[in-house]
Amino acid sequence: MSADVHRIAVFGGVYSNHLALAAAITDARERGAQELYCLGDFGAFGPNPDKVFPLLVDADVKAMRGNYDDSIARGLDDCQCGYTDPRDNYFARLSYRYTYRKTSDRWRTWMGELPARLTLDRHGVRVLFCHGSPRQMNEFLWESATSTQFLTYLGREYEADVILGTHTGIHWQRRLPSGGVFANVGVLGRPANDGRTDVWYALVDIATASGGQPQTRVEFVPVAYDHERLAAEMREENLPAEFIETITTGWWTTCLEVLPAKERARGRF
Repeated sequence: MSADVHRIAVFGGVYSNHLALAAAITDARERGAQELYCLGDFGAFGPNPDKVFPLLVDADVKAMRGNYDDSIARGLDDCQCGYTDPRDNYFARLSYRYTYRKTSDRWRTWMGELPARLTLDRHGVRVLFCHGSPRQMNEFLWESATSTQFLTYLGREYEADVILGTHTGIHWQRRLPSGGVFANVGVLGRPANDGRTDVWYALVDIATASGGQPQTRVEFVPVAYDHERLAAEMREENLPAEFIETITTGWWTTCLEVLPAKERARGRF
């Protein structure tokens, strides 16, 4: 990789999937990532959330709060996930209560000290890291339902050339008329409702092109990990069978009602 390229790896929601996080950290380093970022939601969905935090700290991952982390750090009653459907909220409550109970005081305090947003300036490019969107931590920005005009507004309003978020669980990107980029980096915690057991993160290259103009490239990277081992841990922790099915099949069985029609049509259910 050229010396004038700054490569970063950006991870979305970990959802207690410590096995995928460990695999992604290794993969990103092997691909030459100079910095690692995580955009929050360390717990939820998976088993044993306290296994996640030492991995982040030991790998010097630059971390920020998602809605889950904010709720647990502040002792709130729910995850602030932003669901409106009763079934979605039923599973969200189960997941939140388990994660809250299993997260130690040490890591609750650690999450409470994390910022809600991060920024990076390289080669004349300003990158803004957020969870849902810069204006709202739990805002869902879907590829089919988010206009280019709105994304351009966010870049202008928050003075960012590149905005990187997560929260929805499905990765996508869009290059904007301004030359900037918005990308949802996906999540490490569960598959992208695509029938694959792999999970996803983003590699972002920031460089100075010929003529001195900055350029940014976002690549989505699939991560294979021991999903059967994770499923076994989930069974040991008596987590819902619906969650385990998602890990072993790659298809979402919960949190479906929040999906826009186009995104839901790509799934099995």
